[in-house]
Amino acid sequence: MTIATHENHTSGVTLILLGFSEYPDLQAPLFLLFLAVYTVTVLGNLGMILVIRVNPKLHTPMYFFLSHLSFVDFCYSSVVTPKLLENLVVEDRTISFTGCVLQFFFACIFVVTETFLLAAMAYDRFVAVCNPLLYTVVMSQRLCSLLVAACYCWALVCSLIFIYFLLTLSFCGTKFINNFVCEHSAIVAAACSDPYISQMCIFVCAIFDEASSLMIVFTSYVFIFVTVMKMPSTGGRYKVFSTCASHLTAITIFHGPILFLYCVPTTKSFWLLVKVASVFYTVVVPMLNPLIYSLRNKDVKETVRKLFSTQLLCYKIKG
Repeated sequence: MTIATHENHTSGVTLILLGFSEYPDLQAPLFLLFLAVYTVTVLGNLGMILVIRVNPKLHTPMYFFLSHLSFVDFCYSSVVTPKLLENLVVEDRTISFTGCVLQFFFACIFVVTETFLLAAMAYDRFVAVCNPLLYTVVMSQRLCSLLVAACYCWALVCSLIFIYFLLTLSFCGTKFINNFVCEHSAIVAAACSDPYISQMCIFVCAIFDEASSLMIVFTSYVFIFVTVMKMPSTGGRYKVFSTCASHLTAITIFHGPILFLYCVPTTKSFWLLVKVASVFYTVVVPMLNPLIYSLRNKDVKETVRKLFSTQLLCYKIKG
């Protein structure tokens, strides 16, 4: 599509994010709630990255992936939440077509990246449990970097495909987006032309991404389970399951809403559920991941305690 054609398809377009405008009495409480969640998300994810960088014990493949997961969660939440907070306190909820497309584009990049980062982390756990003697050889810094780079590159490719088919649609006049975020199903619902091809494109891509990533996760944990069951020590089994529990929890809370939103066709009667699912995986999940991984990890908690102790000591010395 040429630039001129695209401008014709989107000329005079005004998009309005309805968000939670149908609940006027809840605007202030929702603002405070989402602001608190976003604050915890920023502090938690940036804090996790800092903790991993300052503690040499955490310079391992698992924490290398976890640092990128925290970075992706921080970026993803920052793409969506500020606009959500703005729309809760202002009456003018308009967003430019370009701004809406850009929000959707970056959101896609970070969602798809996280999908395959979680799969890469499952493979890392498989190697650690099933081939512990070869772990440092197999999970080399080069392989880890390649896996992370592949996650970002594939996410970029998927996002460009989504945007291309989205821009083939015609948008005209004032259109209401029945969501707080420029999510695909909400955008195409506001199109003046038939969105079937665009919808099928994202449906097929979402099915492929989910199926391939979950297949890696499922296969990895089948081998892990078989290996753990062969362990003679109960303590060894508990240690492995405890290590993998955080990752399995993160996978469950991330993939559940994604499967609902993109892999199950929805109708207009499901818009409230779509909003709730969107809130969960765009706002809540990025906050939960650092909490999940830190609360069950002794090394992370010890590093946090040392950082606070050091800062407190410096404050006392200055005082």
